Formats: sequence, structure tokens, C-alpha cells
Amino acid sequence: MAEKLPRDLLALVGAILLGVFLVQMDSTMVNIALESFRRDFGAGLGTVQWVSAAYLLAMSAVIPVAGWAIDRFGARAAWLASLALFTAGSLLCGIAWSAGSLIAMRVVQGLGGGMLMPLFQTILARRAAGRQLGTVMAMVGAPLLLGPVLGPVIGGVLVDGPGWRWIFLINLPICIAAAWAAARIMPAERIERPARLDALGLALLSPAIVGIVWGLSRAGAHGGFGSAATLLSLCAGVALLGWFVAHALRTGEPVVDLRLFRSRNFTAATVMMFLAMVALLGTLLLIPLYYQQVHGYSPLHAGLLLAPHGIGSAISLTLAGRLTGRVGVRPVAVGGAALLVGVTLALTQLSAGTSQWVLVPLIAGAGLGFGAVLVPAQSAVYGGLPAAAVPHATTAVRVFQQVGGSFGVAILAVSLQHDASAARSVAELGRAFGTTFWWAAGAAALALIPALLLRTVPRPETEPAREPQLASEPV
Repeated sequence: MAEKLPRDLLALVGAILLGVFLVQMDSTMVNIALESFRRDFGAGLGTVQWVSAAYLLAMSAVIPVAGWAIDRFGARAAWLASLALFTAGSLLCGIAWSAGSLIAMRVVQGLGGGMLMPLFQTILARRAAGRQLGTVMAMVGAPLLLGPVLGPVIGGVLVDGPGWRWIFLINLPICIAAAWAAARIMPAERIERPARLDALGLALLSPAIVGIVWGLSRAGAHGGFGSAATLLSLCAGVALLGWFVAHALRTGEPVVDLRLFRSRNFTAATVMMFLAMVALLGTLLLIPLYYQQVHGYSPLHAGLLLAPHGIGSAISLTLAGRLTGRVGVRPVAVGGAALLVGVTLALTQLSAGTSQWVLVPLIAGAGLGFGAVLVPAQSAVYGGLPAAAVPHATTAVRVFQQVGGSFGVAILAVSLQHDASAARSVAELGRAFGTTFWWAAGAAALALIPALLLRTVPRPETEPAREPQLASEPV
């Protein structure tokens, strides 16, 4: 029988859940609007994809800051500041006047949104304990799983109706209500000893990732690495990444602790999630564009047809946890990765004549496969780690998830732009989408390797407390 939660804890959950739910929906709503951005701003897909990629990169940059922000400023101040930044970013996105300005405003929005999910988990983990924590996580799981289902539909309604700007402007009244509730419910905290932030590590890692992703996207868009700007971006990114690695290995509290990769399970699970995110978010980017560009469907129609992915994810996230407990992490992860491979290989056969009734089960299958990868990976990532390393592992995993998503969006979007630019008919454009999906299929196939390397680590009789990883779809 579930433990009855105290009224103040229920109020806290309600006050902060709304802000996180908005972030969950935001990415899927934006995917539906990419074709509208491209048309209204007269920009290529290689440029417009940065509306999503820059948002994901900004989120990954601030994830490590969440724990420090709570220790330095208190939970309420950190939460309200992040929500304010997300609200300001939403307003700025809604009034963007060019593709470049929209990308810049999405960075602001991503900086706020990237803090909300880890803050949400940390606040609940510190407030609830024992069976209360399990009950709270079960309670918030269902609303969060609705985000990927409702996001494409609501985004389609808004883009079809008042216009794409409203997928951002609709956030404003909801964010204000969420801030008002949090200010009333969350108590102020006294900070006795300010926490230390690895500012150098943060300053090295974020530009390194941006430089590498931008350089790869330029190389894809321009057909090679001959451009001076492309080479400069890649070389700078790699140099900064090397500096970060050297710094992180000799720093006691690095922003991302690379020493965690000494654990076989941590390495395998993290690499598997990175590759799965490349395949998944690239796919979620391409499918709405395929529906709108090849079939001429409206954004609402495309959003409705993308919703089965969220339904498949919700089902898989529920069942995969039970299966993982019965048969172990490796069989479930291998099965999920194999399903992703099958779906993405099928999508390489896309053509202008592919029926939506063929695509709907494939999209649902992608959601099923991703959930079956995510749950055992999150279970395995802590195997063999000491209790003190768990918060660092949680941070590292989230960073790699978001970076994997940004890589997937950039690589597949640029590949599509390159192939579609030569298309002279709808039939050739349809085949260009199919060709692009070979990148997603390759990433999914590579994810099978770390899935096979996972091993079950026996649980100790008394398992250390850990901050929970919500089994929800990353944003």
C-alpha cells in the first residue's frame, strides 16, 4: 500500500512539476515548427537545426551547475532564477526576427531549462526520504511521460493556428503561475558554507563541445573539411576538450568527473545512451520534416502522427523496469538497441510513397526501443560505484545524453540538407530522407556494442541512498 504523503510535500511536488513539464514539452513542440522557421526566415535546414541543437547544448552546459547552485544560493532561489531565465528565453524566442536571433534566444531558454530538471530531482530527493521518495517518483512519472505525447500535438495546433511564435509565448503565463506557486510553497534556506564550482572546467567543456559540433555540421554542409573556419572550429574544440580532460583528471571536484569511466558499466551505459540519443533525436527531427516537406501535411497533422513515439516510450519505460529486475540489464538493453536498429533500418527505405500507416508503428517502435535502452542503462550506470560518486555519475550521464542529442540533430540535419539540395522532384526528396536515416541506423547499430558489454552487479544487502534518475525521456 502506497504511503500517504504529507500535505506540504504534495504542495511542493505540484509547485515545481509544472515548470519541468513545460521543459519536457518544449523540444517536441519546436521540432514540429522547424519547417515553419525555415520558410519564414528563408534559412537552410543546416542553419535552422541549430534552433534545437543550440538549446540542447545550452542545457548540457548548465546541468553540472545545478547541485552547486542549490548549495550556494538555496533551492528556492536557484529554482526561481532558472524559471525566470526560461521565461525570459521563451519571450525572446517569441519575438525573434531572424534565424540567428532565434538560435541565440534558444540558448537563453536552454540555460534556464537545463537547470530545471536536475534541480527538480535534487529538491525532491532532499525533501522526501525512504518510501516517500519512491511514491513521489511514481507520482511525477506519469505527468512527465505525457510531455512527449502532448508536445507534438499542442505544437501542431499552435503552429497551424496563431503561428509558431506561440509555442514560446504560451510558456509565459504558465511560467509565471509556476514561479508564484514555488515562491509561496518553497521555504527560504540559510546558506552556511558556500559550495565551490569548477569554473575552469565549465569554461573549457562547453566551448569544446560547441566547437566540435559546429565544425562537424559545417563540414557536412560544405562537403568536407577544406574550409578554414571548419578546421579552426574543430581544432579549437579538440584542443579545449584535451585541456578539459587534463584538468578534470587532476582536480578533486571537476564539473564532470572523468574518473567514473574506470567503471565498465558506467562507460558502457553512458556510451550506449549517447548513441541512442544520436539516433533518437535525429529521428524526431527528420520525421516531422518528412511529413511536411514530402507529403505536404500541416504541422498539426505531423504532430498527431509523431505522438505515437511518446506513447511507445511511456509503455516501454513502464515495462522495461520490470523486465530489468527479472532478467537483468543486458538482455533488455540489447533488445532495445536491436529494436532501434530495426526501426532506423526500415526508415532508410523511406520514399515519397511511404504511407503514414507504415510510419506510425515505426515511430511507436522507436519509442519502445529507446525506453528499453534508457531504463537498463540508468540501472547499470551506478553498478560498482561508491555512494559518494552517485551525484557525479548523475551529472555526467545527463551531460552525455544532451550532447548526444545535439550531435544527432546536427549530423542528420546537415546530411539531409546536403542530400535534399540535389533533389529535383518530390520522389528524389523522399529518397533523400531515406538516405539520411542511415546515420541514425549506424548510431543505433553501434549502441549494440556497449549494450553487450553491460554486466549485472549484485546489489549489496544495504544499498546506499542515491539521487534518483527519473526514467523519463530526455529533453
